[in-house]
Amino acid sequence: MIRRIIHIDEEKCNGCGACADACHESAIGMVDGKAKLLRDDYCDGLGDCLPTCPTGAITFVEREAAAYDEAAVLANQKAKQEKATVQANTQSAPAAKPVFSGCPGSRMRTLHTEVSASETSTETDNGTSTPAAPLTSQLGQWPCQIKLVPTHAPYFDGAKLLIAADCTAYAYANVHQEFMKGKITIIGCPKLDDVDYSEKLTQIISNNNIQSVTIVRMEVPCCGGLEYAARTALQNSGKFIPWQVVTISIDGKIIE
Repeated sequence: MIRRIIHIDEEKCNGCGACADACHESAIGMVDGKAKLLRDDYCDGLGDCLPTCPTGAITFVEREAAAYDEAAVLANQKAKQEKATVQANTQSAPAAKPVFSGCPGSRMRTLHTEVSASETSTETDNGTSTPAAPLTSQLGQWPCQIKLVPTHAPYFDGAKLLIAADCTAYAYANVHQEFMKGKITIIGCPKLDDVDYSEKLTQIISNNNIQSVTIVRMEVPCCGGLEYAARTALQNSGKFIPWQVVTISIDGKIIE
């Protein structure tokens, strides 16, 4: 049938994920850092997503499309709720102590960092400061790649979670002291890994006592996939956790 349906201009899409959040029917999803209309029959053609798009990438078109299927939308929403409930119930069950087998580089470890007196600059008699000694890494655990970290780990209990894009550590000079210090850091790149992190991040947040979530991403559009995955995980977890997004420019400045 010919009917009104949304159209997403990929060239204009900046990967922010706002439209996917606004779509109550889950017709829109993020694929490779870009918004996509996943199913025609999930789109009701009412356009709740249009005003949320900051770049004007979404418009209405008249084209051949499957009819809006409200029953399928409701069934999908019910399935998501049931999945979230199962994950929440799993959280209350004590996790068995993991037995490691596999690549030594993926073995889970908790790292203890200390701040020594030499890491802070000292002021001389004339008011000038002497350069500080090399700083200690603030990485609190290993592994740190989202794809490799277990969803149950002791270091997640009571943790302040930092979800960071791979490139942020190279673009922003003081990432260890300003963002990683006192947090458990997990990193990833949705473009290089070619994966949707939302399911695993949902498990991590649902199954552990996470105190806060900080998302540090680059300004480039493909980093929108990481932010979207973290937002989706927070929503799917059903928890009310303080969270914030920090965006780093390619020349190493905080822009929001």
